[in-house]
Amino acid sequence: MTGRVLVLGSLNVDLVTRVESHPRPGETVLGEGLRRLAGGKGANQAVAAAAAGADVAMAGCVGDDDGGRAYRERLARLGIDVEAVRVIEGETSGHAIVQVSDDGENTIVVVPGANHHLGAPEVGAVRTLGPDDVLVLQLEVPLTVVCEAARVAAGRGARVVLNVAPWSGLPADVVALGDPVVANELEMQALAEAGAEPASLLVTFGANGAAWDGVTMPAHPVEGGVVDTTGAGDAFVGALAAALARGATREEALDAALASGAAAVAREGAQPDPYL
Repeated sequence: MTGRVLVLGSLNVDLVTRVESHPRPGETVLGEGLRRLAGGKGANQAVAAAAAGADVAMAGCVGDDDGGRAYRERLARLGIDVEAVRVIEGETSGHAIVQVSDDGENTIVVVPGANHHLGAPEVGAVRTLGPDDVLVLQLEVPLTVVCEAARVAAGRGARVVLNVAPWSGLPADVVALGDPVVANELEMQALAEAGAEPASLLVTFGANGAAWDGVTMPAHPVEGGVVDTTGAGDAFVGALAAALARGATREEALDAALASGAAAVAREGAQPDPYL
């Protein structure tokens, strides 16, 4: 039976410019263009899951500004349930300042804004999940909310996909609920240094593929070459969750996630057609 995917997480307006190379400390460089794109790890993952064919709902917060209203409408147009996306009066939406270099690498500064307001209403959305459903979490929102949501979902029998990015330490019992915990190489190292022991660990290695509890797969080829790595990990997680919600095997889910990640780096922005 196919379940739903609920993504609890961040929604950001990305302000993106291209640079020849990233500045060193104290250095000023010139950027080429400035675009306003849809971003935020949570919303990126929700869009990727919906693009992969899942029944997706988003729980998060935006500000009562033009960017926030446009973002909520955008997700709804993409077929994502936005009933649990709250508009926070008097607050600005989250923003991310993104610099993309000529080799496709990026640096990002996140200004959380409304994302700091996630709380009981968003956890309430988790209480609608059942054993066939998947909850997707990342760490761009208050960690207390992430922890409570993971515990509530697990208590209801739902599967918890826990993406430990951007890295922050979590209680051992929450890490243990991830099925899987998704980490890149640096986050895997941080988990080990923190003494955290996931029951199931999926590690992404960029161009070198991914490994999930002994199942290793190479990366998919990138048609046309790498354009922008922004959001590639989120595309991976969203497609992974969609596959798991429809009952895919570990190998099938991993392959679908790698395909989504490869497609993401071949385009500009963190989401398909990302303009707000």
